[in-house]
Amino acid sequence: MKKVILTGDRPTGKLHLGHLASSLRLRLKYQIEADYDEMYVFSADMQGLTDNAKTPEKIKENVFEVIKDNLSIGLDPNKITFFVQSGIPELNELTMYYLNLVTLSRLKRNPTIKEEIKQRGFEESIPVGFLTYPISQAADITAFDANIIPVGDDQIPILEQVCEIVDTFNNTYGEALVRPKYVIPENKSSRRLPGTDGKAKMSKSAGNCIYLTDDTETVRKKVMGMYTDPNHIKIEDPGNTKDNPVFIYLDAFCKDRDKYEELKSHYEQGGLGDKAVKEYLFEVLEEMLTPIREKRAYYDTHPEIVEEIIKDGTKKAREKASEVLSRVRKQIGVEYFN
Repeated sequence: MKKVILTGDRPTGKLHLGHLASSLRLRLKYQIEADYDEMYVFSADMQGLTDNAKTPEKIKENVFEVIKDNLSIGLDPNKITFFVQSGIPELNELTMYYLNLVTLSRLKRNPTIKEEIKQRGFEESIPVGFLTYPISQAADITAFDANIIPVGDDQIPILEQVCEIVDTFNNTYGEALVRPKYVIPENKSSRRLPGTDGKAKMSKSAGNCIYLTDDTETVRKKVMGMYTDPNHIKIEDPGNTKDNPVFIYLDAFCKDRDKYEELKSHYEQGGLGDKAVKEYLFEVLEEMLTPIREKRAYYDTHPEIVEEIIKDGTKKAREKASEVLSRVRKQIGVEYFN
């Protein structure tokens, strides 16, 4: 069986370190190792509209931005197919077929959906499109026969439900869909990066992100203002590193593991101040973000190149999705004419 990778980003804002630590670096790892046959990366604008239907300009502004973020980390359009979700109408038809295979109660039990509904304060006023996000994701994945899906921890329940949909379809109509597997970072800190304010998850809506597009001074300001151990009042006090965002970020991004372990041990024993640790984290992030900024500047000044990449990729992706849709229609029995 081919190794087909698919992953995407909701264009609801700029991508941040949380995206880089989890899914983005996995994409780059697969590209570097050339351990795949096909890879698709898309801007999930239709899914972005599920909770931004009344502010579509927010999505429009960011559709190409998330692709530029992907290109800026080093993803190669000659090796990866980039596309825009709304440019593949076949996904809508697949979603319609899958809607009939999932109950409302099952959707409401999905932990990721429940958490995001709470975050957005939807309560009982849940947009149907938002609630059916796992079904839409099943269409995205199966439309390309994707079997490797790089994700962060928070997306695992979504992928588990996608697998349920695939199994139900195959059991009902016969084998037609490929069952995907999710892949998460080996480094636990990378799976769900906390916000700079110490909250459980880095989130655009919470305003606790360091973005890939942040300049040097902005990164410094955010790092120096990060939440640490509130009980580490004096430098000589022993400090907690387990729930400390500064050390979690270092664990996720520091290449010098000996240096990281040394700082961690010193902080836990006492005698190391927060400022010194934050200064080192800033250096680590700057070394990582500087080449990303340089690539980003190139694509920002050559929008026609980005547009061509997405246009060509969307055309290619639609051809593949059309083949899969035809197979699905035949399996269900809704191909009425030759």
